[in-house]
Amino acid sequence: MKAFIPDPKERPKELTRFKHLRVAWFVVLLGLMAAAPAAWAADEDEEYDSYKIRLDGFWFYSKPTGHFSSKGNLGLLDLEKDVGFNSYSTGAAKIDWKFTHKNHLYFIYDNFTHTKNTVLNRAVVFQGKTFNVGATASGSLSSKIYIPGYQYDFIRRKRGSLGVQVQLNIIDVVGKLSAAAQVNNGVPQAASFSSADLRVPLPVAGPTMRFYLIPNSGRLFVDANVLGMYFFGYGNYVSTMGTLGFTVVKHVAIRGGYSLGSRFDINTKTNRVGVTLSQHGALVGLELSF
Repeated sequence: MKAFIPDPKERPKELTRFKHLRVAWFVVLLGLMAAAPAAWAADEDEEYDSYKIRLDGFWFYSKPTGHFSSKGNLGLLDLEKDVGFNSYSTGAAKIDWKFTHKNHLYFIYDNFTHTKNTVLNRAVVFQGKTFNVGATASGSLSSKIYIPGYQYDFIRRKRGSLGVQVQLNIIDVVGKLSAAAQVNNGVPQAASFSSADLRVPLPVAGPTMRFYLIPNSGRLFVDANVLGMYFFGYGNYVSTMGTLGFTVVKHVAIRGGYSLGSRFDINTKTNRVGVTLSQHGALVGLELSF
C-alpha cells in the first residue's frame, strides 16, 4: 500500500481556530493594559504588590496540537490526526527576583510530556519510515522549555504595574513514533521506530501587567502578558497568559486562568526538522511572595 505523505505546509483546522482565538485574546489583554494606567496615575501609597522574591507554581491542563515535518520533507506526523493526543495535566514553575523597585530577573521551567497508544487510521511516513494503516503504535511528545528573563516596570504603583519582559526561550522538543513487531491484516510487520528533535533558543519580548481590581484592597487582581517574536524565514513564536488572582493571606495568593501557551512555528529545511506546536488550556496555581 502506498503511504500518504501530507503536505508539510498544511495547517490543521485546530491551528486556524487557535489563530482566531489568539487574536481575540490579544485584543482583550492589550485593552486591559492600555486602560489600567489611568487608575494608577495618582496612586503613591505603599504597593500591594511589594516583594523581593516570588515563587509561582502552576498546574496546567494542556491541549497539544501541531505536527512535525521530517528532514528533507520525508513525511509529516500530526499529533491529532495520527496520534490522537488529547488534553493532559502538566506543570510549570517560576522564580522572580525583584532586585530593585522596577527591575526583575526571573527563570521559568515548563515541561510538557505526553505519550499515547493508538491504532493508525492511515499510513504515516515519518523521518523516511512507513507505519502502515491499522498498526498499533505509540506516539510521544516531550517539550521542555527553560526561560531566563528580565522585566522592567515602566509603571509601578499601589494598584499594580505595567512593564515589559525580555526572555530567551530555550526549547527542547522531541517527537517519537514507534510500533512493535505485529501481524496486521494477516501480514507480519517488522518493528519500526522514528524520532525527531528540535533544540532552539528563541528570544521573545512583550508587555506584562498586574492590576488590583478593588480600590483600597489588595485581594483581587488580574495578571497578564503577551510575548512573541517573528524570525523571518525561520518561523515565529507567540504566547499569552491571563489569570485572576486572590490574596488569601499576606504572602500567599491563588491564581487561575487560561494560557494560549507556547505556540511556535519553525519552518522545515532540507537539513532540519520543522515543528508547528501549540500548548493551550486552563491553569491554576499558588503564588508565594517574600
